[in-house]
Amino acid sequence: MRYLLLVSHGTFAPGLHSVLKMLSGDRDDVLSCSLEDGMGADQYVENLKKVIEPIDPEDEVLVLGDIIGGSPLTNALKTLSDKGMIARTSAFGGMNLPMALTAVLQLQTDDLPALKQSMVSEAREATKELELETPSADDEDDI
Repeated sequence: MRYLLLVSHGTFAPGLHSVLKMLSGDRDDVLSCSLEDGMGADQYVENLKKVIEPIDPEDEVLVLGDIIGGSPLTNALKTLSDKGMIARTSAFGGMNLPMALTAVLQLQTDDLPALKQSMVSEAREATKELELETPSADDEDDI
């Protein structure tokens, strides 16, 4: 089985997990854990260990973190390594909803390299500035 593990500072990971449930249904293969304000790294790791209990050594894990090099992601990778899972883990930083949704919708695909490429592509394509048209003074009279 392949799992998607969302990790973050604050409530970003559980919030994103909630949105994914809205869009794709409640799934056993999506997990989340966050380092909340005032929480130490030791408590975060203990919480994470409980979250990843269902993951078996033969499973694969895609980890999406909010910040590359941030303590939620680095501690998650160390915890997975301690569990003997690092060789079966792929990690990404800068998670966003399009990336996570792509991962969820294609999570159990047989083509892991294609899934990873699609996730990164969707994340990049979703990040754009919108050009907004502002009404001119003449347009305001028509409202």
